[in-house]
Amino acid sequence: MTQAKLAVPPGRSGRIWLVRRLETARRGADLLDRKLRILQAELVRRQAAAADAAARWEHCQAEARGWLVRLTFLSGERAVRLAASGQAADVAVSYETTMGIRYPARVACSCPPAGTWDGPVAAGCRDAHRAALAAAAQHAAAAAAVAAVDSEARATRTRLRAIEDRWIPRLERALAEVTFTLEELERADAARLRLAHAAGSRARP
Repeated sequence: MTQAKLAVPPGRSGRIWLVRRLETARRGADLLDRKLRILQAELVRRQAAAADAAARWEHCQAEARGWLVRLTFLSGERAVRLAASGQAADVAVSYETTMGIRYPARVACSCPPAGTWDGPVAAGCRDAHRAALAAAAQHAAAAAAVAAVDSEARATRTRLRAIEDRWIPRLERALAEVTFTLEELERADAARLRLAHAAGSRARP
């Protein structure tokens, strides 16, 4: 794809124009590079937290499944239905912001009261499923945080590459061309002045 030619002002003002934009581009690249480093460090932390949350979720769901099998085996499926109240649990999510990115950070689960069927096995099954719910919610929040930070890191890396690989070299080439043109004009002016001075010297008696 052919890039559009830069609309550089003529003469020395064009050189000043390019120098300023080149300085701005380099400052922008530096800021994006620092942002990317921060995001990469945050991504590593979030990935570690997500891995821990995934491990806890795997453990909790296995525990809950074991308690459910035990309750079903000892008391039957009717006891499982009676041990539940039929109400839905509530999950509240709190968010944090890093470098302008908003992502879920913590979750709080509110579970419904026990049903009409109770006992040691039913209580253990209920507690295990509550723990599994909390672990699942935290795992989902951690995974969403990783996705949000990773997405911003990718976008920042793309913008940084666009500036470093395309915009800055384009400005540098334009600046070199303008500088060369101005130097050629200055040499031509100096040559004309020398010729005029020499002609004036010869004309004097």
